[in-house]
Amino acid sequence: MNVRFYGHFFDDAGFHIWNMIDGAHAAMKKHGVGVVVARTTNDFVHEANAGELLVVKSGFTRLGNKSLTYTQRMTNAENGTLIATQDAVEVFFDLEARKSTDMPDEIREILKEALVSTDD
Repeated sequence: MNVRFYGHFFDDAGFHIWNMIDGAHAAMKKHGVGVVVARTTNDFVHEANAGELLVVKSGFTRLGNKSLTYTQRMTNAENGTLIATQDAVEVFFDLEARKSTDMPDEIREILKEALVSTDD
């Protein structure tokens, strides 16, 4: 499978990570903010073949003033082989002013509880 498809899987998983954090969407709506992807870094580790069942696991790994980072790992669901990794940086965005903004404290507190280590 061509690595250009890996980005689709990581992008989909990036949306799902927010759904796994209780209260995050409501707090973002309350504060009038969203997030935009500022940067992604991908490492392609092992080839995946078309039809292989893949799993993407994601976790928030860093909180900044205006941004956060989450790391994603794509593995083969049957044998656990690491296929690829992605680090994504998202920036908080004021939906009305249409510019970056500080992470609201309420959201920071929610996300602090969800931080994971990248140590293997």
